[in-house]
Amino acid sequence: MSRQASDVAPAEVLLSGERVLVCDGAMGTMLHAAGAALDRSLPELNLSEPGLVETIHDTYLSAGADIIQANTFGANRLWLGDHGFPDKVDEINRSGIRLARAAADRSGRPVLVAGSVSPAVTALQRRRVGSAERMEVLREQILALVADGGADLLILETFGYLDELVEAVSVAASVCDVPLIAQATFADDAHTLGGETPREVASVLSTMPVAMIGTNCTIGPQRMLVVAEDLVRYSSVPVSAQPNAGQPRRVGPRSFEFSIDGGYFARYLARFADAGVTLVGGCCGTTPTHIRAGAEALRTRTVPDDRQARTPQVRERAERSGGTAASGPVRPSAGSLAEQLAAGRFVVAAAITPPAGGWAGDAEQAAAVVQANGIGLVAVQPRENARTHMDSLNMALQLQQRVGVETIATVTTWDKTIMSLQADLLGAHALGIRSVVSTTGSPPVLGDYPAVDGTWEVDSVGLTALLAGLNAGRDSNGLALTARTSFCIGARVNPGARDPEAEIARAHAKIRAGAQFLISRPVYELESLSQLVSALDGTGVPVVLSVTPLRSFEEADYLAHEVPGVTIPPSTIEALDNAGRGAARGVGLELAASLLAKARSLVSGVLLTVSDDDASALAPLLDALG
Repeated sequence: MSRQASDVAPAEVLLSGERVLVCDGAMGTMLHAAGAALDRSLPELNLSEPGLVETIHDTYLSAGADIIQANTFGANRLWLGDHGFPDKVDEINRSGIRLARAAADRSGRPVLVAGSVSPAVTALQRRRVGSAERMEVLREQILALVADGGADLLILETFGYLDELVEAVSVAASVCDVPLIAQATFADDAHTLGGETPREVASVLSTMPVAMIGTNCTIGPQRMLVVAEDLVRYSSVPVSAQPNAGQPRRVGPRSFEFSIDGGYFARYLARFADAGVTLVGGCCGTTPTHIRAGAEALRTRTVPDDRQARTPQVRERAERSGGTAASGPVRPSAGSLAEQLAAGRFVVAAAITPPAGGWAGDAEQAAAVVQANGIGLVAVQPRENARTHMDSLNMALQLQQRVGVETIATVTTWDKTIMSLQADLLGAHALGIRSVVSTTGSPPVLGDYPAVDGTWEVDSVGLTALLAGLNAGRDSNGLALTARTSFCIGARVNPGARDPEAEIARAHAKIRAGAQFLISRPVYELESLSQLVSALDGTGVPVVLSVTPLRSFEEADYLAHEVPGVTIPPSTIEALDNAGRGAARGVGLELAASLLAKARSLVSGVLLTVSDDDASALAPLLDALG
């Protein structure tokens, strides 16, 4: 890719890092909104619906994008083959470039057209396709993208494994001389799906023939900022960042939506630029609204005086207790969850998440600390990321048998058939599990279009009905069992849902299906909880309140804007911001304790969630219960 200075292409000049460029946002999200199912081949729309694809390019250009990406993500032989188009690689990719080029020409200003190149394989295909075949598949697509003076540059995006990204760069550099942008995708623990750190990614890619390295997809703006800053620190070439619009929320079969607004997204694009990122844009869930807000913010941005105080490198490291049991009287009631609810006693439970890696020791230690604080009931909640971890039902069994606490197992329905759910539940009941919370769940984002591969034979309402049937001595087909189960059946309810009426209707559906108690999502304000409890008055079903103290302004900002269905009052966010880093944890704990004290008379129990290394936070929360 080396050229004489007089021969440098415009794309290479623009990608030099001298000014911040704005890339477009998600293509799949826009096609999905226009009616295209996410489980179909979206690149094939270049042939069957070219006008729709061109319109999306036009809207991003009108929003101020300097770079538009052709609708060619996943347009390789293996991905297309899953949809019946393995022989249309050349035609689909050439058409994608042609449509983007036509839109760029219509814009009347300098615009770069990028060929979007995904990994050669999906996560499932990776297990059976070797390196040589992956490289050949990418070579075929890239040749089509750059044919006849096609793409101005290539964006190799959403690579979860560094070895595959290295292969892609090597292939691209061997068959073309357009600038290459190599983007890895990181999970919310700031590691790629293959386990590499930003430093490792930057160190490897900076030695390769790339114009820019970067990150895109999987995570939202706040978590990606941490990754991008490390890439800037360790990279010798310019850096790009294209976050998702927060976390997807399932709204129907193979239907998802994102909730981040343009103002929040723009605020973070400006912070990316302040951190040294020179190409910003959006990935899953982002729309022309997000890109327009970001482009305007970058044109008018000023560097804040407290930039250093706000950067994640110096983010809060609050002092923690390291697992020391809190002192104070034991308040929680004894007995099983079903017994406590039947007797009308106030339930106190603590939440634990299975640790990553599959080792149960950390969870056992956390359960022991909870027990030392006088809490004998532990709710095991699923881990919502792509890392290897123990199933929550198995973890609940482990804690009951090894620590001696009663557990509430959260069972999700995604990627499980009703027969496998039934088998798991019958086995768990035989081994002593009695309390189960039904939830639909969502697959962890793996860098692809969100949750395309998820399987839902039943949702949380269906799982609740299955549990009720097992309690009545019937299996999923209505056939008689040799013995009845005795599950105490719970379900989730979200007081902060965007559509309260729909959420209340769904809560009633869960109750009709057999839910015997409801556990709220974490609550940060009283009004929505009060409205929910009033709406459920007369059902006779107890509501357990989930309380999770906020630890920093950044955490509150992230939850309020990037996590669907979370409502945090502006006054709470402002209080944490004003407290500063050293005092924010204490303020968050005070706010949680105050909420608990006020909500005590509205609910039948509480589920407390604190960090594994911050068990001292349990004491003031228990004190607030009086």
